[in-house]
Amino acid sequence: MARPAHPMRPGAPTKGTRVADLSGLRVAVTGAGRGIGRSIALRLAAAGAHLAVIDRDASRAEAVRAEVAALGHPVLAVAGDVTRAADCTEMVRRTADGLGRLDVMVCNAGIVQVKPFLDITEEDWDATFAVNVKGTFLTMQAAAARMRTQEPLGAADDADRTRPRGKIITMSSIAGRYGAGAMAPLTPHYRASKASVISLTQTAAYALAPDITVNAICPGLVGTDMWRQIDQEWSATEGWTTGEAWKRRTAVVPMGRPQTPDDVAGLALYLCSPDSDYMTGQAVNIDGGLIMS
Repeated sequence: MARPAHPMRPGAPTKGTRVADLSGLRVAVTGAGRGIGRSIALRLAAAGAHLAVIDRDASRAEAVRAEVAALGHPVLAVAGDVTRAADCTEMVRRTADGLGRLDVMVCNAGIVQVKPFLDITEEDWDATFAVNVKGTFLTMQAAAARMRTQEPLGAADDADRTRPRGKIITMSSIAGRYGAGAMAPLTPHYRASKASVISLTQTAAYALAPDITVNAICPGLVGTDMWRQIDQEWSATEGWTTGEAWKRRTAVVPMGRPQTPDDVAGLALYLCSPDSDYMTGQAVNIDGGLIMS
């Protein structure tokens, strides 16, 4: 039986979705101007979190800030480039000063490129690693330095003071999990960068414990602008019509549909919540069953 078609579409909080109570939690999300980052910001705001929406494009950050503000919680729009240490420090400072502290940093900013293995240039490699790996590291480092100066999460009069002082969530991918498959020869620099994010997540979890938890999200085939770019570049490389690469790739998803940004945001919600306080150093697949472990 053929699987039903599901178009790629931007994510937003699902109407009627039950969410955890994150009232007052102060969260910064990089790359929040669109796609997965936007959905995470909206989903956390719907749960009561106070947000800093961070993006290299100031206009995109402001647009999402307006969406979050409509949900009735404090929100900042912050423009910054995660590949610059000074920008990362300033993002954290503005978030903590504007919201009162920084409880969770979501390191979501990332880029992708589809290009045959032998055609990838040194500049292509460096650009991918600058955002996906260096940017994640610099953001984590700046956030952790601030979080370590804070009191543990929760109310000041909590009897249980074993909670961490902060949480960091990184964005890897199932592309960082294995080296085979049809896309592998066309995205080696992207795949290597996402494997590096998993390694960096584990190292940071060990280095920052017990004060700060660090976990990675590994999405699969998410209907965002990034996958539209992959589809266009991959289809062009193979001589297919636009949309064919997406159609072929999503046809094998066990859950029978492509992933939405809100699917990913649900896992981010859990990792922000107290239910995940004892979880660190983990890279969690959320991909509709493409990879099972």
